[in-house]
Amino acid sequence: MPNNSRRKFLQNLGATAAAIGAGSLTAMAASNEIKHTLKGEKKVSSNDKIRIAGIGMGIMGFGDVKCALRVPGVELVGVADLYTGHLDKAKATWGNQLITTRDYRELLERKDIDAVIVATPDHWHDTISIDAMKKGKAVYCEKPMVQKISEGHQVIATQKQTKAVFQVGSQRVSSVALAEAKKLYQSGAIGQLNFVEAKIDRHSALGAWQYSIPTDANPKTIDYNTFLKDTAKTPFDPVRFFRWRNYQAYGTGVPGDLFVHLISGLHFMIDSNGPERIYATGNLVQWKDGRDIPDVMVAIFDYPATDTHPAFQMNLRVNFADGGGGGEYTRLIGTEGVIELGWNDFKVKQHKLPEAPGYGGWDTFGTFTEEQQKAFIEDYNKKYSAAAAPLKAATNSYNAPAGYDDRYDHFVNFFEAIRSGKPVVEDASFGLRAAGPALAVNESYFKKKIIQWDPKKIDIIG
Repeated sequence: MPNNSRRKFLQNLGATAAAIGAGSLTAMAASNEIKHTLKGEKKVSSNDKIRIAGIGMGIMGFGDVKCALRVPGVELVGVADLYTGHLDKAKATWGNQLITTRDYRELLERKDIDAVIVATPDHWHDTISIDAMKKGKAVYCEKPMVQKISEGHQVIATQKQTKAVFQVGSQRVSSVALAEAKKLYQSGAIGQLNFVEAKIDRHSALGAWQYSIPTDANPKTIDYNTFLKDTAKTPFDPVRFFRWRNYQAYGTGVPGDLFVHLISGLHFMIDSNGPERIYATGNLVQWKDGRDIPDVMVAIFDYPATDTHPAFQMNLRVNFADGGGGGEYTRLIGTEGVIELGWNDFKVKQHKLPEAPGYGGWDTFGTFTEEQQKAFIEDYNKKYSAAAAPLKAATNSYNAPAGYDDRYDHFVNFFEAIRSGKPVVEDASFGLRAAGPALAVNESYFKKKIIQWDPKKIDIIG
């Protein structure tokens, strides 16, 4: 368990300030807050060219490919997608020389492709990732790693068997902010962790996955039968194709899309293997558009004590009908402070309990006689010295520089693993330790029961 001493934290804080540089620190005397600017993106210099392909060119696919191509030495060979319009858009973006296909297997057969980015709907993640690794390709697979827990174990087995480079796309674990937050947590910044709470609330149609549907969506421009894979055969439906996140058959709902980000970040920070009990509840409140998943969901996770962290509880919430306008945060609450995470920024707020309990106010002291109050104060002053006075509350805030992109650093880590054999930051086992509990949330919600989870075997018990 980390040494949660305030003294050690203050020593490490001084070292952090020295490493960042005095020019990057701004003392905010009025609010007692010190602001720190973290270092920017990783610098890359390599003569080794890596040729990639994108499989699944929707929102994440285009975003991932564009980000990957910012890394020096990376070149795009081809893309695969089931909608002709996405293939046309890819050529318009990167040139007519681009190889485009509806069949991802054509790309896997090419010898001039070293790595693939898998950004398809969730129910295709395992199949494509496994096929790609068996063909000798490195794989960057979007989160959640799989749609079903059993699929995750197959991906882990394939990675071990093929020795392929495989990284899950929860880019937060490569963020400079999360790396610094991890250091401060492990130095004892907040004392003993006892509770984690996080929320991602939204109040918009796009935020609730009602994505735009092109006017040319039809059975000729979309290979709908391939999209369905092994799910129930339904008549052509562009809504299911473009808004697949809203359906259990193809996506993983709120837990797989959003909770998994929060779980990944937490596990990275505190070196956790996962919870032991999971319970979820929720409702479909606003977006009654044919979806069969809730738009409001709360999940409770009980984490056991381990060598790296104490026992604690985590509550996660998503509300797609938030009339307050939405917002998000993650808070790690300890006995001496709290770490409040944004995305590429966070704050450490310290508020240590003094040894002296105090008296007066909402207290029995006011009910004592005047004589007894004087006696109490005299005894109190003898028992508690000035050294036991409460420490002044302090806040340190940490921000990545303007324009920082953690997804870029995540791709740098991926390509470094390909070039040098360096371990990735989020391999298949890490990916399932994050995705598994998220998928168990769905299990709890739909079966209306508590899920017992084995964090070592990464599976549901019973």
